[in-house]
Amino acid sequence: MRRILGIDPGNAIMGWGVIDYDDTQLIHVANGVFTTKKDTPEMQRIHYIFMSLEDLIKSFHPDVCSVEELYIGRNVSSVVNVAQARGSILLCLSMNDIPTFEYHPMTVKKSVTGNGKANKGCVQSCVSRYLGLTEIPKPDDAADALGIALCHVFRLRKGERSVYT
Repeated sequence: MRRILGIDPGNAIMGWGVIDYDDTQLIHVANGVFTTKKDTPEMQRIHYIFMSLEDLIKSFHPDVCSVEELYIGRNVSSVVNVAQARGSILLCLSMNDIPTFEYHPMTVKKSVTGNGKANKGCVQSCVSRYLGLTEIPKPDDAADALGIALCHVFRLRKGERSVYT
């Protein structure tokens, strides 16, 4: 069995999910979020994300990590803050020698549901079904992180090339 950590980056809410896997099994280990308060200065948010991720790595000892790529949607102003959080995440993973793979949100959706334009509810339902969960993980960011982890596992199983950081 190998262990993967999936990360849905954010500076206000960062989702994470841990899955054990091999060629035939998927086992949900844990999931959750790190949250920062809206009025917390950006530098403190980045520091908190870094330290929290480092603690998570020490607790779960992942073999590999998959992180969602930055998506530039309608709210361009939030992109800078999320990019800073991603930088902190990628630095922490690099400093802990964890091989890291990045996936575009549409790639995650297609891998998990078969449809790159699937809605959030469909992705979350598929995540729950693949992992044998009785409920959809909450909040959404935790379910998304598990989906990002599943994306990497599914791509490995198909022999597809992944984007390595």
